[in-house]
Amino acid sequence: MKRLTLLLAVLSLAVASWAQIERPKLVVGIVVDQMRWDYLYYYYEDYGNDGIKRLLNEGYSCENTMINYVPTVTAIGHASLYTGSVPYFHGIAGNGFMIDGKPVSSTGDESVEGVGTNGPAGRNSPRNLLATTIGDELKQALDFDCKVYGVAIKPRAAILPAGHSADAAYWWDSDVGHFVTSDYYMDRLPSWVENFNRKYNTEPKVDLNTSNQGVTYTFRMAEAILENEKLGRGKYTDLLAVSVSSTDAIGHTYSTRGRENYEVYMQLDKELAHFFKELDRQVGRGNYLLFLSADHGAAHNPNFMKEHDQPAGGWDSRTARKNMNQIIYNECGVPSAIKAIYDYRIYLDYDKIDSVGADVAEVKKLALEYLNDEDELVLAVDFENVQQATIPEFLKQRIINGYHRGRSGDILVMTHPGYLSFNVKNDYKGTSHSAWNPYDSHIPLVFMGWHVPHGSTTKPTRIVDLAPTICAMLHIQMPNACVGDPITFEVNHNNK
Repeated sequence: MKRLTLLLAVLSLAVASWAQIERPKLVVGIVVDQMRWDYLYYYYEDYGNDGIKRLLNEGYSCENTMINYVPTVTAIGHASLYTGSVPYFHGIAGNGFMIDGKPVSSTGDESVEGVGTNGPAGRNSPRNLLATTIGDELKQALDFDCKVYGVAIKPRAAILPAGHSADAAYWWDSDVGHFVTSDYYMDRLPSWVENFNRKYNTEPKVDLNTSNQGVTYTFRMAEAILENEKLGRGKYTDLLAVSVSSTDAIGHTYSTRGRENYEVYMQLDKELAHFFKELDRQVGRGNYLLFLSADHGAAHNPNFMKEHDQPAGGWDSRTARKNMNQIIYNECGVPSAIKAIYDYRIYLDYDKIDSVGADVAEVKKLALEYLNDEDELVLAVDFENVQQATIPEFLKQRIINGYHRGRSGDILVMTHPGYLSFNVKNDYKGTSHSAWNPYDSHIPLVFMGWHVPHGSTTKPTRIVDLAPTICAMLHIQMPNACVGDPITFEVNHNNK
């Protein structure tokens, strides 16, 4: 009997040892808004040794990671990175889009109230997101006995990566000059957040989006979450999603070249180095799994391009909308049939079309005829008839991936390479994004830390491959609308 008891005890220990799943203490995601892939190398010589260079010298870089949908914008990028999915399934059709004919922001939610603010910035939640995220799946796998947090200056950049079951997402409200959240997550700010806000704040109406200070405050808040919520120090794996928003606003204002863009990436590099050291200190080097990516890239300024004899320009979408509305009114009697144009997508006003008994197909036909005569456009297509259109197959698939019925509008247009979706004046110094082209869709994707070998690959990878890769490494189910594939880290001798 004693031998049997001893044997059972040994077998129990063996099973327990075999059943124990090895996971990192913490997963850290860093998304740099509007970071073109080539910024890893364009500024390389000026980076310090402990930030982006450490990522590249210690980590694994997927050098050919592309966005596989259009439009390429912030909200979709953050949602797709963490869901492993595309707008067709996850429902985030843009930074702004329509639901039931009404304009909404990607995370706008009038059913919630702000916490730490009484202003409109507090009315945000993840409810428009229709799929689970890495954090949601981690929560499920660990019986919700882990912590998930998101932080950014922009609400959508904090909320969408954190997912539905997050413990909290924090974003900046310029009306009050500090970090806030909504009652989707909690009824009041933790005391440590109130203390943080007393130390790190600005006067009301100061826009951190266009300031290098926004980069610093984002990482200080991330480090405060790490410290005060004791991430990576519990029984199970936690997740911290950090998004750097200021790089986007500065890029929009000053474009991809020049002093302002250089300085914000030097600040980013400095803050990354500080953040990595904090992770090493608080969680332990090798105990955390980290990735850095981007939600989209950006085009070079068209005036800059033309100065160097390269094709570029802009499409005057406002004038096009005005002209289309006039044509449709003259032919069909519909006043203002084109309701809005968001990120190359044209929305029809079905209420106005119905009110005069006009035919939707005829309205679309008139709009498409006008658009296909615009010199700046390479194509205009009815979303519902993409399969029949004469379009390259890879582009057709990106259009379909980016379409969500009821949210994405009716017609998609595409400009020629180097052309933006608005009129570009001679003194214009900024830039934008949204297109399929590599300058908008080629993004960095670098892994570092727990079980990540040093190396790189130029094999094709996609924005939707990040989530299943992280989930495979954690031995958890991938998000419920995931269409990506796990990336295999192949050690090679082409390390930088």
